[in-house]
Amino acid sequence: MKKFLVSFILSIFAFAVVAQTSKKDDQIIEDSQDAKEAFLKDDPDMAKFFDESYAYIILPNVGKGGLGIGGAAGNGVAYEKGEMIGFAKMTQVTIGFQAGGQVYSEVVFFESEEEFDRFKENKIEMAAQVSAVAAASGASLNAEYVDGVAVFTRTKGGLMYEASVGGQQFKYREK
Repeated sequence: MKKFLVSFILSIFAFAVVAQTSKKDDQIIEDSQDAKEAFLKDDPDMAKFFDESYAYIILPNVGKGGLGIGGAAGNGVAYEKGEMIGFAKMTQVTIGFQAGGQVYSEVVFFESEEEFDRFKENKIEMAAQVSAVAAASGASLNAEYVDGVAVFTRTKGGLMYEASVGGQQFKYREK
């Protein structure tokens, strides 16, 4: 009876954890769809990237803040050939002159399967040479892939003064 009770309690706990994760994942999926619509509303020409890239990730709510040392983090959805295949987590640490905080959305396009495979193997890190393009009407027309990656951001709120250095690291999780 004691083993049954312990097993039963553990099963309920495991179910609760899975239910919470599922609810959080559903919200990230919904927020990612909203973010994609907002990117396309700001710059309809970005549809070319969504249609022609091998894969992309959308991070709908990235929080960033700092005072001297800063950081950013966000969760999102990974799409391969237009189909959702999993989830992405981004973290960033920056050092340099910075003060404030902001929330933004980010979309990272992968030009080919090779770059996307590196992302899925958690071997992608955005360095200083990959700079993000602020989403605005026509901004994507002149945007290009750098090392097989193109990044766009869309500010949602806040104010951040920054002249800092730091890379973004990504983790991938299958759905």
